[in-house]
Amino acid sequence: MRIGELAAVVGVTTRAVRHYHHLGLLPEPERRANGYREYGLRHAVVLARIRRMTELGLGLAEVRDVLADDAGKDLVEVLTELDEDLARQEEALRERRARLRSLLDAEGGVPAEGPVSPELAALFAGTAHLSDSPMAAKDREIIAFLETAVPAEAREQMVSSIGEALGSPGAVARAGEAYALLDALAGAGPDDPRVDEAARALAGCIPPGLFPEAGELDQDNGFLRAFYDDLSPAQAEVIRRALRILTEERR
Repeated sequence: MRIGELAAVVGVTTRAVRHYHHLGLLPEPERRANGYREYGLRHAVVLARIRRMTELGLGLAEVRDVLADDAGKDLVEVLTELDEDLARQEEALRERRARLRSLLDAEGGVPAEGPVSPELAALFAGTAHLSDSPMAAKDREIIAFLETAVPAEAREQMVSSIGEALGSPGAVARAGEAYALLDALAGAGPDDPRVDEAARALAGCIPPGLFPEAGELDQDNGFLRAFYDDLSPAQAEVIRRALRILTEERR
């Protein structure tokens, strides 16, 4: 058989056959006097076996192990490993589908900043009436970012602390007042006399557990520089002063 005939019989491409030759999975056949490869039944048998194993999901390195004459893995061992890996993938898919379903079924629907955790989506739904505030919208984006960026062990504490900050009608009302003060400072300078009032209002909305090391957040790091650059000078000064207030209160 010529290479095209072999490929057609087994149901693969000629490119795949050449690739298997290159990797040493399929032995090179004898060549005719005219230089063309001449494939026999043995090549078709091996190629068909390679196809069956790859269709099961085995990688070519695993196929090589199975086909190796010595020091190779037993087929049962490789298939057992594949089965265990597929079981892990199935569990991961079930978890992902459960998360998707909880988001789709959440009261208030998927937030504009989504996808976020169901817990955070519920918190956002409770403050949807603040969405007209540019600062509130920015805050939600930052919170969604932090939920992704913080270490997994700190994520639950962060969401819990935000829930504490917004867990009552009074807390939501205080947050709305702080946002209104911040919105009014758009375009203002850092020496605006309203900055101090806004900083104290903002500090009063932040629960103790949200930024346990608030002083560290006031350092000149890349994230804070980008965050402050996205605000007006007055709004950035409000954040700085609020963080200093929190630091003083926790000493």
